[in-house]
Amino acid sequence: MIYTAIAAAQAAGEVIRHNFGLDQVINENSAHDIKIQADVDAQALISGMILERYPDHALIGEEGNAGNPHGAVEWIVDPIDGTVNYVMGIPHFCVSIAARERESGRSLLGVIYDPMRRELFTAEAGGPTLLNGRPQKVSPRKTVSEAIMAVGFAKSDDSIEHCLSLYGHYGRKAKKLRAMGSAALDLAYVACGRLDAYIEQSVGLWDVAAGVVLVEQAGGKAEVAVLPNGRIKIAATNGIIDFPHK
Repeated sequence: MIYTAIAAAQAAGEVIRHNFGLDQVINENSAHDIKIQADVDAQALISGMILERYPDHALIGEEGNAGNPHGAVEWIVDPIDGTVNYVMGIPHFCVSIAARERESGRSLLGVIYDPMRRELFTAEAGGPTLLNGRPQKVSPRKTVSEAIMAVGFAKSDDSIEHCLSLYGHYGRKAKKLRAMGSAALDLAYVACGRLDAYIEQSVGLWDVAAGVVLVEQAGGKAEVAVLPNGRIKIAATNGIIDFPHK
């Protein structure tokens, strides 16, 4: 399964990379988000490659669902995580693919591909987190004052206020804060030690499913809560530093 995920992520990523910087077809432009045709096309490519190999599996994606909804395995796909960055010409976005057991929810694998840097992050349950084939570990830093962390800004007013509160709190305590516009890459960076933590109040499952696997298999910790509206509240850390985020 991991090889199918890698092939799909890289195939979609190279198409996305080739079209970066070109005028994009905008399907929806809301206050805090953009939906583009490239998202739809990339997910169709990923979905086709996965379901051709595993036709009885389910696929849950930001651009819609496919496959057998009762399948034993669910694939969770974000074809372009960081769409606003992509549209605005900021080269910080990725393809995110995860798989889990449908009934138990147990994670099976996570793949994140950054096509601009050609960085491929992969992990399977019980195995190491790899970056372009090399094993990765979370950072060894021990205190908030040493920490570099990312705080994601969600779309609702309440979530934005909470994020601003966290930003103000940790802006005074941490070494540096970042808001880079890609939850999946934030998690990948926690997994390889570039960041010490990533916190977001309300994010989609497809944004974080693969990254959580990377963080946990690299020795980190991911606290994930499903909100009443189905969105995800997450705090992922190196597992050493305590980052209160309630």
